Amino acid sequence: MSMVTRYSLFVVAVIVQASGIALVVKSLLGTSPISSLPYVISLASPFTLGQMTFAINILLVLGQYLLLRKAFDNMQFLQIPVTLIFSWFIDFFMDVWAWVVPNSYIMQMLPLLIGTTLIAFGVAVQGITNVLMLPGEGIVYAVSRYFHIEFGKVKTGNDVILVLLAAVISLIYLGSIEGIREGTLISALITGSIARFFLKHLGKVNEHGVLVFHPHL
Repeated sequence: MSMVTRYSLFVVAVIVQASGIALVVKSLLGTSPISSLPYVISLASPFTLGQMTFAINILLVLGQYLLLRKAFDNMQFLQIPVTLIFSWFIDFFMDVWAWVVPNSYIMQMLPLLIGTTLIAFGVAVQGITNVLMLPGEGIVYAVSRYFHIEFGKVKTGNDVILVLLAAVISLIYLGSIEGIREGTLISALITGSIARFFLKHLGKVNEHGVLVFHPHL
């Protein structure tokens, strides 16, 4: 599979993930942990969720560089244009999903679960292409490598810190906790499992660079 194909699939996966993030927000049951901080700041400022996602992710790229220095692969600077695409599509899908206005708890669960599945699918395909990481994952990798801590533990700690920061900012500037509900916990608990399911059941990328599903699916 050519590098062009890999990067193309990666961008598609990022767009799918952006659509899932927007749909989770529309469920009104909370945001995914990685989006909790930019979402709360967007509520407390004139900036959109996508704009705040871009700003925070740029800081995360800088954090990776400062931690890894010479060990930082310059190709990872491509996270910046990819983040621009990712952030733009978050705002795009916030408009696309504007018609999603659930009027019951069951109807709230539906976009939450569909959105989380889209996020997990995007994460899985990004793993298959194996070319870049979004800054949210990149900073976890950098911290894990620098401090020699298991990636999974750093990932959990990172999610907890983001949610706590979002809660504090929300309380200070909005007077209540916004964007953090049971959906945030559900998303955190099941995204990894769904992503592993896709990684297990997605077929290899064939010689034409096309993802092929296993027949039993």
